[in-house]
Amino acid sequence: MAALADLAILDTEAEREFDAITRAAASLLGVGRGTVSLIDQNRQWFKSRFRVDLTETPRDVAFCDHVVTGRETLIIPDALEDETFRDNPLVTGGPRIRFYAGAPIYLQSGHCVGSLCVLDERPHLDFDDEKLRVLEELASVVSELIESRSARSHAHIAGQVVASTPDAVLATNRSAEIVYWNEAAERLFGWSADEARGQNVKLIIPVKFHKGHQNRVEAAANGGPTRLVGKFIELEARRKDHSIFPVELSLAPWGDKARGGFAAVIRDVTERKAPQADRDSNKKFLDAVVKNLPSMLFVKDTQTHRYLLVNRRAEELIGRSAKSMIGRDDFEIFPSRGRVFRRNDLKVIKSGKPELTESEFERDDGRRVNIRTTRVLLDGPDRPNQYLLGLSEDVTEIRQSEAQRWKLARYDTLTGLLNRASFFDITEKLIAKKTRFAILNIDLDRFKSVNDQFGHVTGDEVLKLIGDRLASFTDDQTHVARIGGDEFVVLLTGQGLRARSREISEQLIEEMSAPIPVGGISAYIGASIGGVVYPDDGDCVETLRQHADLAMYRAKLEGKREACFFDDRMDAAERSRRKLETSLRSAVEGNLIEVVYQPIIQVSTGDITSFEALARWNQPERGPVPPDVFIPLAEDCGLIDEMGQQVLRRACADALQWPSHIKVAINLSPRQFLSGKLVETVQTVLEDTGLPADRLHLEITENLVIQNADEAFSQLEMLKHKGIQISVDDFGVGYSSLGYFQTFGFNKVKIDKSFIAEIESSQAAKAIVMAVVGLARQLSIAVVAEGVETPQQYQTLSELGCSQLQGYLFSPPIPVDRIDSFLRRQQNELPTGNVSESIQ
Repeated sequence: MAALADLAILDTEAEREFDAITRAAASLLGVGRGTVSLIDQNRQWFKSRFRVDLTETPRDVAFCDHVVTGRETLIIPDALEDETFRDNPLVTGGPRIRFYAGAPIYLQSGHCVGSLCVLDERPHLDFDDEKLRVLEELASVVSELIESRSARSHAHIAGQVVASTPDAVLATNRSAEIVYWNEAAERLFGWSADEARGQNVKLIIPVKFHKGHQNRVEAAANGGPTRLVGKFIELEARRKDHSIFPVELSLAPWGDKARGGFAAVIRDVTERKAPQADRDSNKKFLDAVVKNLPSMLFVKDTQTHRYLLVNRRAEELIGRSAKSMIGRDDFEIFPSRGRVFRRNDLKVIKSGKPELTESEFERDDGRRVNIRTTRVLLDGPDRPNQYLLGLSEDVTEIRQSEAQRWKLARYDTLTGLLNRASFFDITEKLIAKKTRFAILNIDLDRFKSVNDQFGHVTGDEVLKLIGDRLASFTDDQTHVARIGGDEFVVLLTGQGLRARSREISEQLIEEMSAPIPVGGISAYIGASIGGVVYPDDGDCVETLRQHADLAMYRAKLEGKREACFFDDRMDAAERSRRKLETSLRSAVEGNLIEVVYQPIIQVSTGDITSFEALARWNQPERGPVPPDVFIPLAEDCGLIDEMGQQVLRRACADALQWPSHIKVAINLSPRQFLSGKLVETVQTVLEDTGLPADRLHLEITENLVIQNADEAFSQLEMLKHKGIQISVDDFGVGYSSLGYFQTFGFNKVKIDKSFIAEIESSQAAKAIVMAVVGLARQLSIAVVAEGVETPQQYQTLSELGCSQLQGYLFSPPIPVDRIDSFLRRQQNELPTGNVSESIQ
C-alpha cells in the first residue's frame, strides 16, 4: 500500500499511454474488454479501461486481487465453471465476466501493485501460451509506464522546487559556462537569465579568485577532488554592480561523462544568523508547501492522539481553524465522532500499515461533507512511528452525484414521490413474502382541463401541490407513488387494510376536492379511487393493477365521491369492454378491419352511382362485432384515426377497379377532426392510391358540427375545395339545424333509415321526408334515402322526389371481390333503367 501511495497514481485522470496499452491488449488477444487495475486497501481502481463501465470495485470481489496476492498470472477460461468465481457478483451481474486473464504489474522495488487484465462476456477456452506471453509482455510495458510516470512526476516536482526556491540555483557545463539560472539567481546577482546563460561562471566570482579557477573546474569535471560537492562552503561572490558579498555555496555534479557539469546552490549570508536562520528558512518553505497543499493534511502524536499540524485545506474542509484544533484530541474537538476517528487511528497504529477510510462529517455550520482519508505512520526524532499522518480528499460531490442517481432511479422528479419502478419493486417484494397489502389507485378527474386551459407549466405546478398533499399520508405502513401523468397509487401494509383503505380514501377525496391555488388561479380537480387487496383481488402486480383500475373506473362513472373496491361481478362488463379494446387494438395494428360496400342507386336511371364503404370486424372469439359497438370503442380508446385511415386507403384503392363513373362514399367520425390532420391524411391517401378527388364522397353526421362547428366547417371547406363531395349522413336524428345549410354547401343529404322504415305507417315520417326533399330541391342538393327494404318504400320515395336510394332492397353490403359480378348482373337485370318494374 505504501509503494502504491508513493506513485500518486490513484484517482488520477485517464492518460493516453495507459488507454492505448489496454486497447491493444484487448485487440491483440481477441478479447472484448480490458483494464489496468490497481489494488488499494479496500478497492480495485481502474487506471484505464476499455469497454468497461465501472471505475472501481470492492477489493473482495476483484479478480485482480488474486493476481496481486498470488503474484502470478491468472487465467479463468470460463468463470461459470470455476468454483472460486462462479458466484462472484461481477460474474452473475454487470459486467458479467465469463473469461478473465490478468498478468501482474511489478515495480522495480519488487512490489506487485495490480494487473493488466483482459475479460469478456463469453468464455475463451483457446487462450494459449503465446497469448499469455503477449499479455505478460504488455504488463511489463505498463510497469515501465508507471515507473516512468512517477519519475516524470518527481522530475517535475524537482523542477518546480528549483524554480521557486529562495536560494539561487545555477548550473554550468564542463567548460564552466552557465547553462541554467533561476529567478532567485537573477534577484541575488542582478543579471537576468538571458544575460547570464553562456557566460563563464567567473561572472559571479570576484576577480581576485579568477586565477586558476578554470583549471580547478576542469579538474573537478574530470573526476578530480573538490571540497564544494555535497556540502555548503562559505565563499565570496560578485554582483552585477561589482559589489562583493558572502555566500554559502554547495556543488552537485549533474549528467554523465558525455554531457554534464556542476549545479550550484548559493545562499546570501550577509545577514548571517548562523545555522538556526537556515533551519528557520527551510521550515518556512516546508510550512508553505504543507499549508498550501490542495488536499487536507493533518499530523497527530500516536501516543497522545493530539493534533500537531493542520493545513489550510483542512481548515476549509472541516470548518474550524488550526489554532482551535492543535494540542487537542478528537474527543475534545468532535465529541460525536471522536470514537470513530480514534478507532480508525488505532487500526493503523496497531497494524503499522496504511489504511483508507471514508466517513461523513457534519461541520459546525450544518453542512455535511464526505471525506476519504489515508492514514500512515511516520518515524519521529524521539521514537519510531511517532506521528500519524492523514491525507484526506473531499468526495462530497461524488457521493452526492451517486445519491442523486439513486434518487432519480427511485423517485418521481416532479412530485418527489416514489416512481413507477419503486412501486412495482415494493409490491413484488411484498408478494414474494406473501404479505397482505392494499392498493388505492387514484385518478385525477379534471386535470386534463387544467392542462388544456392553463397550459402544461401550470399543470406541473398543480401536480407538485397534489404530490405534497399525498406525501402527508406517508408513514411506515403507507407508501405513495406517482405512476403516470395524473395517476397516483397508495400502498398500505399492516392490519385492518380494508377499513384503513376506506378511511384514507375519504381523506384523499376530501383533500383532492379542495381548491388548489397556483399562479393566481384556483384549480378544482377531484379524484376517483379504486381499491384492491392482495391476495383477495389478485395474485400478481399486473392483475391487481387491472382490478384497481376497473374499480377506479366504476367510481368515476358513479360519481358519488366515494372509493370503489374491486367487485368481480360488478366490474365484469368493464373488464369485458377492455378485453374487447385490446383485441380491437390488435386488429387495427394488424390491419384486420374489413371493408364491405353497399350500392347507392340513381332513381331516374336505375344506375349505380356509388358504393358506401362500411367497416366490419370479425373478432376471433366473439365473431362479427356490430359497427355501433366497435366504432364508438375505437373513438374512446384513440384508435379511430388509424382505423379511419386504413378504411379510407383500402376503399380508395378498391374504387380504382370500378367503372370511372362510380364513386365511393366513406363515413367520417367526429373524432377524426380533432387531430387537425384529416385534410392532410385524405390528400396523402388520394395521392398514394391515384383516385381522383371527384370520385370520393365523405359522409359526416350532424353530431360532428354540433360538437365543433367552426373547426369542422374549416376542414370540410378545404376538402371540398380539392374536389371531394361532402354529404350529411343520418339526417334528422341528431340536432338538426337548417343554419348549417346556409353555412356550408353540402353536396348531398342522406335521410336516416328510421324515417324510411315508418314512411308507410307514419304521416309524420312521410312529412319529414317531404320537407327534406323540398329543402334539398331548393338548395340543389341531392337526397339519398337509406334503409330501403320494400318495393312500396321504393315507390313512395320515388314519388316524393328522392334522387338516390340505398338499402337491402337493392343489395346488402358486399365484399369487394363480388362487386364486378354484381355490376354485371345489375346491368343485365335493369337494361331500360325502369327500376320499379324490375323490382316488382
